[in-house]
Amino acid sequence: MSAPAWASPRRTSNGPVRVATIGAGRIGTNHASLVARLIPGARLFAVADPVDGAAARLAAEVGAQVATTSIDEVLAHPEVDAVLITAPARSHTDLVCAAAAAGKHVFCEKPMAVTLDDADRAIAAAHDAGVVLQVGFNRRFAPGFAAARRAIDDGRIGTPQLLRSLTRDPGPFAGDPARIPQWTIFLETLIHDFDTLSFLNPGAEPVSVHAFAGALIRPDAAATGHLDTAVVTIRYDNGAIATADASFSAMYGYDVRGEAFGSGGMVTAGNGRSTDMTYHGPEGVGIDTARRDTDLLHDAYLGELTAFVDAVRTGTAAVVDGTDARRALSIALAAVRSVETESVVAV
Repeated sequence: MSAPAWASPRRTSNGPVRVATIGAGRIGTNHASLVARLIPGARLFAVADPVDGAAARLAAEVGAQVATTSIDEVLAHPEVDAVLITAPARSHTDLVCAAAAAGKHVFCEKPMAVTLDDADRAIAAAHDAGVVLQVGFNRRFAPGFAAARRAIDDGRIGTPQLLRSLTRDPGPFAGDPARIPQWTIFLETLIHDFDTLSFLNPGAEPVSVHAFAGALIRPDAAATGHLDTAVVTIRYDNGAIATADASFSAMYGYDVRGEAFGSGGMVTAGNGRSTDMTYHGPEGVGIDTARRDTDLLHDAYLGELTAFVDAVRTGTAAVVDGTDARRALSIALAAVRSVETESVVAV
């Protein structure tokens, strides 16, 4: 949570933070809308997307002044203070480096990189440019997860011993296995859980990983290397043991939860409720669940983007930065190697 010693972000103006979104897909649309409508001190200035018409449509929806298919145009624009990178994952590192070189503060969706060398390259680029680099680990900003961390910091659970985090996407699974990169479940889904576990075990570093994964939802795609279900066990240098699991098809809705058990107590956070209403009727008791992450974690998305804008405005470092992204990535890559080798892998 603490800022790196080298962090010295700079502002390019004293007015509202002028933000450009790079990527006009589902998450880009969500982030652009939040910045444009709900975050004080920010202005959604530009939208860039190489797909013809995508930027123009989103810019019209959120009232952005500039819409372009050229990312270079946005990065060179003198009125852009900061960028939100919501493009495909494998373009993130190059975009972070290009934005930092252009003097733009950077919010990058997870994963920031897919190799440790690329993670180091992104961290160095932001360091050398003196810009804010924040990574989109939104669960840290969800009220329940933030409250859990405060309880841990206050010593209310004692020494962390057992931790758990899970992500289950809403079903039925409708993706095309042929279009999903093999290691997506680790690099893009469980990456959130790996960061959450480190968040709930502050100061500890992962030392070993044992992962299991398979095509339980689409067994017909197993021969192609498709993975849609996974469980990962992580051991930390403070002795704590953590588990993370993920599924691409939870028929009851989007499900995100975390737990930290310690020598003095336990905290839990997250659930699939879309409201706090519970229905009681002749067929039983039930709750309404969320079908989209942007609904279930709306407050978390808003919180992370507000924190990013505040860091840019005040000249402080991001609360979740490139080093946090690198730590989560190191676990994800160890999980990949563990599945490949069917063994425990050192981080």
